[in-house]
Amino acid sequence: MPIREEAEMAGIYNRRFRSEVQDAGHVAEHEATGSDYGANGYLTKAQADELLAHLGLQTDDLLLDIGSGAGWPGLYLAHRSGCRVVVSDLTVAGMAQARRRATDDGMRTRTTSVVASARHLPFRPDSFDAIVHADVLC
Repeated sequence: MPIREEAEMAGIYNRRFRSEVQDAGHVAEHEATGSDYGANGYLTKAQADELLAHLGLQTDDLLLDIGSGAGWPGLYLAHRSGCRVVVSDLTVAGMAQARRRATDDGMRTRTTSVVASARHLPFRPDSFDAIVHADVLC
């Protein structure tokens, strides 16, 4: 995706992740996917649970969620497994929502949020025990 298109998408998602928009969408999201994280895609809670079983995350593991929007599914996976998580997305608004959710779920000390493009992640190779993304490459 060219940088200009990436900037346009960031603007769209910054509007999408505003608190008032997130709050209004939680009921519909819960009905459709079973989650209430402000998800922006189609990964259901049941699918996230299946993913969790395949990953086998432990408390000392570090998970990276690329394009996590407001933290789905990375925060959920970390909450269920007890691992640490880095959530990343293009938008400050999405990462602010993710930080709020991590705090509400008692996971603030195990969560880091990073505003970054999936094309230019600021991490060294082999930094993570597992990497997930949901609906990022669509």
